[in-house]
Amino acid sequence: MPTTNQTSLTDLAEPNQNHQHFKIFKPYGYLSQFLPESRKNKHLLGELFNFPDKTMAIGRLDHDSEGLLLLTTNGMMSYKVRDKGIEKEYYVQVDGAITVEVMSQLQNGVEIGINGTKYLTLPCKAFKLDGEPQLPTRGRKIRDPRHGPTSWISITLCEGKNRQIRKMTAAVGFATLRLVRVRIGDIHIDSLIAGEVVTLPNFDAVLKS
Repeated sequence: MPTTNQTSLTDLAEPNQNHQHFKIFKPYGYLSQFLPESRKNKHLLGELFNFPDKTMAIGRLDHDSEGLLLLTTNGMMSYKVRDKGIEKEYYVQVDGAITVEVMSQLQNGVEIGINGTKYLTLPCKAFKLDGEPQLPTRGRKIRDPRHGPTSWISITLCEGKNRQIRKMTAAVGFATLRLVRVRIGDIHIDSLIAGEVVTLPNFDAVLKS
């Protein structure tokens, strides 16, 4: 399995030359990292592609989340893309028939818990999708549709607290069943299939958003 080395502070300070950038559709069940955690037998990004040395994920999607993930060998670019001014859009399948009132709560900010402390999320863009979006089938079945209706919504954040969207939908009474990131800045997931890797010339589209 291909592996990558962690980037040091010296690497971050060096001139940016011959760096490589990628976008991938992170599948369900993969960790957004290259080095395994102790005593955890989980799928890692290095199983998807022969990435160059010192490739790092820009931000993370948790084990159960899917979709657009950017990777780079340029540590400074990683800091720029993770800036709070860069939008990240997610398609979220929630358990139940979501209402206009609930969508308004999400838009205005809801109280969630972060490391044992209450936190009010920033106002965000959120709206209900007209139907199920065209996404690759998830590797694991969500649940039997006979258990009740579900809804698909779009949430766009400029912040990224740990498991924030799952906590936001739970705070308004709707459990997240599936979470897929579809956009970072102006870079979209497009028609990528789960596990697919695409080389990008640069991340200019992200920084212009």
